[in-house]
Amino acid sequence: MASLTNEIVSVVGYRGINVMADQEQILEKGKFAVVVDDELRDLIPGYFENRRQDIVLILSALEQGDFELIRTIGHKMKGSGGGYGFDRITEIGRNIEAAAKDSKRQEILDQTNNLQDYLDCVQVVFQS
Repeated sequence: MASLTNEIVSVVGYRGINVMADQEQILEKGKFAVVVDDELRDLIPGYFENRRQDIVLILSALEQGDFELIRTIGHKMKGSGGGYGFDRITEIGRNIEAAAKDSKRQEILDQTNNLQDYLDCVQVVFQS
């Protein structure tokens, strides 16, 4: 369906409902769907695993006060998220990069938690 946006976020009350290809998809509370091109199917698990590793690296770097490493990780997320169809990861990466430039520990922690929540709640729907 050409009119679908790359990212569908439908957290409505207790359930989100997305109509896709004449089929209803009911998501659990707090879950949301992101529509991704089917050509990326094999890459998405590795991409998500790399983002989970970023969380570990950011928290470790934060303990050491290495804001430059955190800034670099945020910059890479900012650049990669949209290319895979995950605009929210791009936004989180942008926020982490900005917070690291200003050494804002709490903002980095908040954004890292946002990334963890996103990875825990996203449901990828592949579309050809």
